[in-house]
Amino acid sequence: MTDDELRKVAKEIRKGILTGTHAAKSGHPGGSLSATEIFTYLYFEEMNIDPAEPAKPDRDRLVLSKGHTAPGLYATLAERGFFPKEELTTLRHVDSRLQGHPNMRDTPGVDMSTGSLGQGISAAVGMALSARIWGDDWRTYALCGDGEIEEGQVWEAAMLAGNHQLDNLCVIVDHNGLQIDGTLEEVNSPQPIGDKFAAFKFHVIDVADGNDISQLREAFAEARATKGKPSCIVAHTVKGKGVSFMENQVGWHGKAPNDEQYAQAMAELAKED
Repeated sequence: MTDDELRKVAKEIRKGILTGTHAAKSGHPGGSLSATEIFTYLYFEEMNIDPAEPAKPDRDRLVLSKGHTAPGLYATLAERGFFPKEELTTLRHVDSRLQGHPNMRDTPGVDMSTGSLGQGISAAVGMALSARIWGDDWRTYALCGDGEIEEGQVWEAAMLAGNHQLDNLCVIVDHNGLQIDGTLEEVNSPQPIGDKFAAFKFHVIDVADGNDISQLREAFAEARATKGKPSCIVAHTVKGKGVSFMENQVGWHGKAPNDEQYAQAMAELAKED
């Protein structure tokens, strides 16, 4: 797909994020919106996947390590055809397969159940190591939050990935600068993020605008071409991206829009670029 086509897809995914969280009256729109272009590029351009066969053995895998941003993943999977978009309105409802955090047992396209911050990247490293051992050529991607990487287990996993030269692993850090209680600096800054991953033997790719499709295209191509070490894409994004009153507002980390806010946000997204 062209960059313009992917931008249109990203806008539809943003609508899905808002629809789901509004219907649930809960959820995490801020970090879902910041990662929308990352989700878009992965599922519509980068990854080898097939909605008609979600469990095909040679598929690429994504582990959503920051599992609370499930609304973003679900909206992407629905847009890609893994399940009907109408199902997004069941987010967090009783008996829905769209739980508050991803559940690999119920939801087509979900490769790992996540939500306990810091643990998803360990699962991704295990997947990548398994592919290496069995001689499989599929790739594993892990999407982490910049607040999430304050967790110590992240760095144990990174140590193993670097030492085993897992060049079939790509970690993406959604670096929007905000977490549930404030800015990274106010809480417990993990900076310098790129230098830390480099110290753990990763090839680090810094993306100045992680909400820009063309920059992500270059970054993922570089990661795929890197041999002998895992890659880490540090994508500088805007929390709440695409909705004027949510952008760079920490309060939208885990709060759903009410009826009026939902209508305003959807009206903004309906406008032509």
